[in-house]
Amino acid sequence: MRTRHLLAVALTGAVCAGIAVAPRAQDATNHAYPAAFPKGHYEALNALPDWGGVWVLDFTRPGGNEQPALKGRYLADYRTWVQQVKATHGNVPHEGSYCLAPGMPIMMGVGQYPIEFLFTPGRVTIHFEAWMQWRNIFTDGRGHPAADDLDPTFYGDSIGHWDGGTLVVDTVGIKTVTGLSQGMEHSDKLHLIERIHLAKNDPNTLVDEMTMEDPDALAKPWHLTHTYRRSRDMNLLEFMCEENDRAIQ
Repeated sequence: MRTRHLLAVALTGAVCAGIAVAPRAQDATNHAYPAAFPKGHYEALNALPDWGGVWVLDFTRPGGNEQPALKGRYLADYRTWVQQVKATHGNVPHEGSYCLAPGMPIMMGVGQYPIEFLFTPGRVTIHFEAWMQWRNIFTDGRGHPAADDLDPTFYGDSIGHWDGGTLVVDTVGIKTVTGLSQGMEHSDKLHLIERIHLAKNDPNTLVDEMTMEDPDALAKPWHLTHTYRRSRDMNLLEFMCEENDRAIQ
């Protein structure tokens, strides 16, 4: 189980465009991270690219036709699922709640609901209208927790850094219940790298280039690209799935 350390020291690290200079240790276990001590470091955010407004998946620019190269039992299980879909005309039994958010990596491709990016010192937060979810990407210089201290979650543990105008995100620790796509499972070794940036010559288009590796489930890395269009006159709406949650017979 992940240990939650109390951050009780004042911020000593500096932030430059959302990236921390290595923080000074106050003792053997306590470090100050800008995401937890943001006061006085907002001015540096002005150097980051403008991702304001909300972003909607662009259905006219699909992510490509490359499919995950599944292997082993993951390929066998997917083939079994496809046969069930064909045999039941799509009425495959669904385990769990219909109000359960899909998590990563599927969440970045939920097309009918927009997303929003919030920049704060040491962190980029993605707000999803769908299921009213959020995803934290820490840019304050921290690394991933040790393997025995990493709790798998629906969105995984995401750390990032800025490479010019591109946010490079490294995500591990994604729960296996999230899946790669419909009927496609992954192992607990799934590793996701994203390069998120504005499209060249088009400031109202955002691109998320995803590369996924999984030594147990994938025969080779899987590349997937999502493209979004900006709206500056929309806001995210409330999404309360439980208000109309029904059992489908």
